[in-house]
Amino acid sequence: MGTAIFLIVLLVLVVGGGMYLAKSRAAARQQQLDDAKADARRLLERLGGQVLNLSGTDTASQQALADAAERYNAAGSQMEQAKTIEQARLVKDTAVEGLYYVRAARVAMGMDPGPALPDDAERERAGKVTEHRSVDIEGQHYEASPEAGHNTPYYYPGGRVAGRPVPQGWYSEPWWKPALVAGAWGLGSMFLFSAMFSGMSGIASASAWESGYDAGQQDAMDAGDMGGGDAGADMGGDGGGWDGGGFDGGGFDGGGFDGGGDFGGGFDF
Repeated sequence: MGTAIFLIVLLVLVVGGGMYLAKSRAAARQQQLDDAKADARRLLERLGGQVLNLSGTDTASQQALADAAERYNAAGSQMEQAKTIEQARLVKDTAVEGLYYVRAARVAMGMDPGPALPDDAERERAGKVTEHRSVDIEGQHYEASPEAGHNTPYYYPGGRVAGRPVPQGWYSEPWWKPALVAGAWGLGSMFLFSAMFSGMSGIASASAWESGYDAGQQDAMDAGDMGGGDAGADMGGDGGGWDGGGFDGGGFDGGGFDGGGDFGGGFDF
């Protein structure tokens, strides 16, 4: 009888402990979700204030603010549907991208750019346009510049589009838009990238870009592969067949937001 009571009490404790642990984890997840949504909402409200209170004074600033407004609307829709921490973070990413457009518009209008924005590793690795470029490809004229201008009114904050890096800068055409909408690059995209960015510091080579690599990433991987091969050869050569008084060393083996905007450019690469 005493054993049965002990087992019942033990079962109650186990069940109760399990329920308490489950509730604690659920509460922790909910708190994390609430914190993530609050962080995203803060940036969303900051973006909304800028979009509603700024008016562009030229084509470049007007276009950048239009892009910012698109991100604001997209982030607002995402916020209404956010049920997970990952979805809340997506709202934050969209809002931050919108703020980058706002920042570009403010600079184009000669205004103070405002507070610093959260860093993004993808934007940093994609590089920046550091010099003016002008190219003609298949009868189409393209320009890229580190600054807004009459011929370069389209801004991109930098990052990946359809798995490939697009440098931060101002452009004559939103040449990345078809890939952003379709999710894939056209056949002539590598030729355009090569013509526009060949030799520019901090920008991936055309072959590395086609493979989805950032500037210097391909060289680093190649160096790593060569190093691995040398290490394997050294281990195989030095470790093999050494006999030191019964110890045989030969047995050791060393060795992808839609920003939501279709600008109607109609570019088909």
